[in-house]
Amino acid sequence: MISISLGPVALPVAPLLLLAAAWVGSWVAQRVEAQRSTAAAASAPTPTPDPARAGHALIQSVGIGLLAARLAYLVANADLYLAQPAAILDLRDGGWQPAAGWLVGGAWLAGRAWLAPPLRRALGAGALTVALVNFGARGLLGVAEAPQLPDLPVLALDGGGAAAPRSLQELARGRRVVVNLWASWCGPCRQEMPLLAAAQKRERDVTFLFIDQGEPPAAVRAYLNAQGLRLGEVWLDPAARLGAAVGSRGLPTTLFYDADGRLVNSHFGVLNAAALEAKLRLLRGRPAAP
Repeated sequence: MISISLGPVALPVAPLLLLAAAWVGSWVAQRVEAQRSTAAAASAPTPTPDPARAGHALIQSVGIGLLAARLAYLVANADLYLAQPAAILDLRDGGWQPAAGWLVGGAWLAGRAWLAPPLRRALGAGALTVALVNFGARGLLGVAEAPQLPDLPVLALDGGGAAAPRSLQELARGRRVVVNLWASWCGPCRQEMPLLAAAQKRERDVTFLFIDQGEPPAAVRAYLNAQGLRLGEVWLDPAARLGAAVGSRGLPTTLFYDADGRLVNSHFGVLNAAALEAKLRLLRGRPAAP
């Protein structure tokens, strides 16, 4: 699952799960420390520390881990982001190195526990809770899955919707593809479309498939003509089935598949130029079909 719908708003799943895991982990750490503090107070006349500090330490470790994950990603793609400094602060691009974040955040929390032995049990319980909630929920929701490109029928825009449907897997077979789910009424889709249109013209080893969600051919043509966009490979998904099939409840959604039809990366929301190129580099790293 890539995104969920909360009323009229669609949000990416992965960061929501991490925030929920951090909140639950902080609560567990605080409860464990409260129990220890109560027991210590019963046997010693000296005042005990505030139990909330364990929860605060856990939240701090998550924040430090997120910062490290972002910095590691920026360093790995330094040439792209130095060319577009404003994109460094655009957290919508999904640019993170999770392994670096977990390593640095865990190391900071371990250091905090080493300096404050009374907090070790609480911090350990909180950290375990964060991991279980985050990764357990990701497994249940299929966030970490890398499924095949769905075998759904789409219609060619040039056929006016009257041509015979084509299988999406047939269109992508043997090619690295970027599949963009969009609609002309979607503001973020309109914002990123010129960037994707330019990439389609520039890239020779990657195929871009623009799959409109639920609009009639006339509306799609009117938008493209009004914007002066000369896109190739524009297809229609009249029943808007593709979003549900890939686990996304909002637009725009962009998916990157290798030549074997396996999902390499996905993005919900607006892509900036640096993030798009970073994801294309990852896609190009997968071998093309013979």
